Formats: sequence, C-alpha cells, structure tokens
Amino acid sequence: MKVVVAIDSFKGCMTSAQANAAARDGVCSAQPDAEVVMVTVSDGGEGWIDAFRSACGGVLVQAEACDPLLRPIQAHYLELGSQAVVEVAQTCGLTLLRAEERNPLRASTYGVGQLIAYAYRHGCTRFLVGLGGSATSDAGQGMLEALGSLVEEMLKQNCQFSIATDVCNPLYGPNGAAAVFAPQKGATPAMVHQLDQRARTFAHASALRMGFDCSNRPGAGAAGGLGYAFMQYLGAQCQPGIDLLLDTIGFDALLADADVVITGEGAADRQTLMGKVPMGILSRARRHQVPTLLVAGQVADREALVQAGFSAAININDKRHLPLAEAMQREVAEQQLKDAVAHAVKELFKAPT
Repeated sequence: MKVVVAIDSFKGCMTSAQANAAARDGVCSAQPDAEVVMVTVSDGGEGWIDAFRSACGGVLVQAEACDPLLRPIQAHYLELGSQAVVEVAQTCGLTLLRAEERNPLRASTYGVGQLIAYAYRHGCTRFLVGLGGSATSDAGQGMLEALGSLVEEMLKQNCQFSIATDVCNPLYGPNGAAAVFAPQKGATPAMVHQLDQRARTFAHASALRMGFDCSNRPGAGAAGGLGYAFMQYLGAQCQPGIDLLLDTIGFDALLADADVVITGEGAADRQTLMGKVPMGILSRARRHQVPTLLVAGQVADREALVQAGFSAAININDKRHLPLAEAMQREVAEQQLKDAVAHAVKELFKAPT
C-alpha cells in the first residue's frame, strides 16, 4: 500500500514536516508494510521555503535585509539553480514584530526588494515568491524603492516572477488589501481609510505612467498590495500557492500508484474549499481517482467537506476533548494526529466481513 501524506502546518502547533511525520507513524502503526511518501506543503506563507527545500533540495542563502520597521536582520531565500524561492514573511512578516509594534502605516516591504536584488545579483533570473503572513500594507512601494533601477534591468533580462497566494482580493476598495487585511495587522478604522487612499493614489499614478492597471486583478491585494507591485511593475504571474508548489515538485507523478492521500490543516471548514492547501491536494488526487482523507485539529462544515470529495473529514481531537492550550502543545497534537490517522487507515482498509 502506498500512502502520500501532504499536510499543511497546524499554525502555532506543528510544521508541515512535523504533521507529516506524525501521520506517517499513524499509517505505519496500522499498516506496517505501507510505503509512505511525505510532501512538505505550503500555500505561500509559513513554510514556503521549507516545502521547496524538502522536495527539491537547493542551497539556502543568507542575505542582509530589513524587517518591516527597517531594522537590519538576516533573511534567507532558497536557490535552485537560477531560481530563487522567496518567502516574503522572511523580511516583512507579522511574526517579526511585537504586538505593540504592529502598524501598517509604518511597516515596509523594503526588505523584500533587498532579498530579490541580492538573489538577482547572484545569478537568479526566475523568482517563486510566496505572499503570506505580511505585516505590511504599502502596495509594494517599499519593495520597489529597494529595487530602484534594477526593475528595468530585470525586465530587460527577461526575469520571470511567479507569485503564490490564495488571496483573490483587488488592491483597494471595500474588498481591497487595507479593508480586509489591515485590521489584522494593527490598523484602526482611520488607518484603513488612509491606507486604502494611499494604495488608490499609487495605482492611479502607476496606470497613467505605464498605460495599464493591475490593481483589480485577483491577488493584487495579497500581502498588503505586494501582489499588485509584482504584477504591475515586474510582470508577475499570480497562481494559487499550492498549485505552484505541486507543479514545481511533480506531485502528480507521486499519485500515479498511490492508494490513499492524507492531507489537512489546523482548522478545516468551508474556507478550506476556497483554494487552501487541502483543496489543492484533493483536486490533484481526484484526477488520479485516489481517495483523500482530511485531518484537522478542528472540523466544521463536515458535510460540505465530504460533498466536495474528501473521503472523510477527521477531527484529531474527537476521541479526547482536551483544553485548547493542551491540545495545541506539539507533542500532544502529534500523538492525537498519529492515533487519528491509525484509526482512519484501519477503517479504510478493513477487510470485508
């Protein structure tokens, strides 16, 4: 029996690799002779570099850059030949700031530009950029400032940019970057209005100067409008993060002789069906008619998840109703996941009576 395990991180609890390992142990306890293939996954946010490094190898490169408040830090990108895998949260991530420091009026994407410039100067001409977990809402102006004249040079050198996000929002307006995401980054209602106006003004000026406008394209509002800057100024193509990852690592080939796929995330509900990692995994598995189990620390809308095609939507905490603080402890969550997967695999492959 071949089982492909591709579980997203349980945020604040387990990384993708840790969740995969726990699920693998569960599979092997139920089916000791099973072949288990583990795939580290990410939708463009946390673990983006780790996912590519796990599947493709590459060289982790360290570079000097700035955090969202322009303080010097050491950041990393992954070099795969002439490709650079960039995780924007390395330089403009919300986790780089203390709660009292969060202020998207001040936070800048300048460090993202520094990282891209460093990779370009070291021979990279193709960029796979994960847009997730940002503290910013500057429409990418900080990144563009850091790149400066390199923007034109990179375009002349036919550099290619692919940006990964499951966000479909435009740059500005009631569904734009500021209105939808800035409050999570510390913005007050007054700040949201100011940020939205700033993005609108920047987009209008850019459109007048360049003769086209990417501000309404799906994904323009990702990472506080960083998606817009990549599309408008660097000709980036926007894709769902999980699809970009799975295409790059050849995930479909792993499914050719698989018997079951196990995927999941921290909390599964109707939003799971809107381009998140488990849905991307399910879509690939269904092409090969491979049943897919969904595991999560919390499950809501189970009927909708099953109707979408998951063979089962499994709450790993169903058997032991633990306090949240205890359930979120890594060792506890790993054991819960292992036990839940073992039970599910036994049920799935139970000999007919």
